[in-house]
Amino acid sequence: MRVTAKNTLRNKIVNGVVKSAIKKTREAVTAGKIDEAQETLKKAIKALDKAAQKKVIKRNTAARKKSRLNTLVKNAAKKK
Repeated sequence: MRVTAKNTLRNKIVNGVVKSAIKKTREAVTAGKIDEAQETLKKAIKALDKAAQKKVIKRNTAARKKSRLNTLVKNAAKKK
């Protein structure tokens, strides 16, 4: 039980970091701050890779989220 509790706590922390990084990237895109969005995209990709490496999320889920975020930022950059 203690191992499960420890792993659950770690997973919640890692998921929180991933979700906040994704949220910051999306907010930067909607605000029209392309430079900031590109910087936060790098942090989000790093967080997603770490989460997948620690088996908190699946590898394909991380790849999908990275792809969608990257597309979002690229399209926003094209429009400006």
